[in-house]
Amino acid sequence: MSDIEIRDNRPDGLLEALAGDEVVGRIEYFVLEAPARALVPVHTIVEPAHEGQGIAGSLARELYAAAAREGIVVAPLCPYVVKWAERHPQEAPAADPELRTAALEWLDAHPGRF
Repeated sequence: MSDIEIRDNRPDGLLEALAGDEVVGRIEYFVLEAPARALVPVHTIVEPAHEGQGIAGSLARELYAAAAREGIVVAPLCPYVVKWAERHPQEAPAADPELRTAALEWLDAHPGRF
């Protein structure tokens, strides 16, 4: 895992794990603006050849760390990130349930985005 770099591609809503120049995993997310600013992960994907190396967990950890640095929360819709947060409550503070509702409404208003 030490040769994996994580890069936030905010314009495209991607938190990417790179091995050299190859993207080997990613979290697809969007930034919710209201009722509060939040990062909303929708999908976590790791390329099959790189599964089982801790990449998805490293991506989830970095997503929460980025949110903490920005002073915002993570409102996960991605099942993997939800489970990761349940296993790491000290790193992944729970978001207000209202944010999940707002995130789902955002997805409904932007069909085809994810």
